[in-house]
Amino acid sequence: MNLKKITKTALAGLLAAALAAGLAGCGKSGADSAKSVDGKKIVTVAHTNYYVPYDYVNEQGESDGFEVAVMKEVAKKLPQYEFKFVPTSDDDLLIGVESGKYTVGTKGIWITDARKKKYVFPKNNIGASVIGLAIRKDTADKIKDLKTFAQFSGKLVPIAPQDARYMVIDEYNKENPDNQIKLTSSEAFQVADAYSWVLEGRYDGYLDVELSYKNNIAKEDAPYHQFDDKMAYVRYKGIPTYPIFNKKEQAFADDYDKAIEELRAEGKIAELEQKYFGESLSDYLK
Repeated sequence: MNLKKITKTALAGLLAAALAAGLAGCGKSGADSAKSVDGKKIVTVAHTNYYVPYDYVNEQGESDGFEVAVMKEVAKKLPQYEFKFVPTSDDDLLIGVESGKYTVGTKGIWITDARKKKYVFPKNNIGASVIGLAIRKDTADKIKDLKTFAQFSGKLVPIAPQDARYMVIDEYNKENPDNQIKLTSSEAFQVADAYSWVLEGRYDGYLDVELSYKNNIAKEDAPYHQFDDKMAYVRYKGIPTYPIFNKKEQAFADDYDKAIEELRAEGKIAELEQKYFGESLSDYLK
């Protein structure tokens, strides 16, 4: 019998056993990392880092914004979880929640059929965003809402079918068969083009989220502030916004629902809306 061969075989066996043990240890460590030292389940809350006042990073480098603040209040209601807030980009948030990198994400999200296939949506919204029409100021005396816009011309800047705003106009048209808005689909385009098309008279309105209009035109440092003296904004309605949960997190979404119902009943949501918006956007959902 060759002693060297036996020694080599034994060493190989020991190395294989050590490697297997190491891998097993790593697997155990990974499973344990889902819980903190005190046994709480760690949940990662991804949020966009620039969408003021909904979700952003403040001057102190902290996660802030209305939706972040609501989720921090939810955390207080759910002591069985440890919340970790992670600021990130739009794309990373959406992909990360879908893949399980993040447990939940917030960024002023509206429900769409396409999104319902990828994420768990809770029963209760977290907040609201206001949507309306960007129009020319010389038509502001005639256009007061979607109905008067439809009567004026109904010429709306086209919307991509996958865009949640397409659904808003489609629902309006179904509810108002005798006073339709001209809903046409389009490929993606620059928002500056939409404003320019309205100013040129090519279209008479652009369906825009109010916050986007403020950030793009109304603010003094807005990129298209040169349009401010020629354009106006007409509010239409509030759209509920929701956090999105990973498909495996239905139980967590159910716990969120219980917490948010308590917070709304206690008046905490209304308090935070006043703090971040100066008004109750939820009133526009009624």
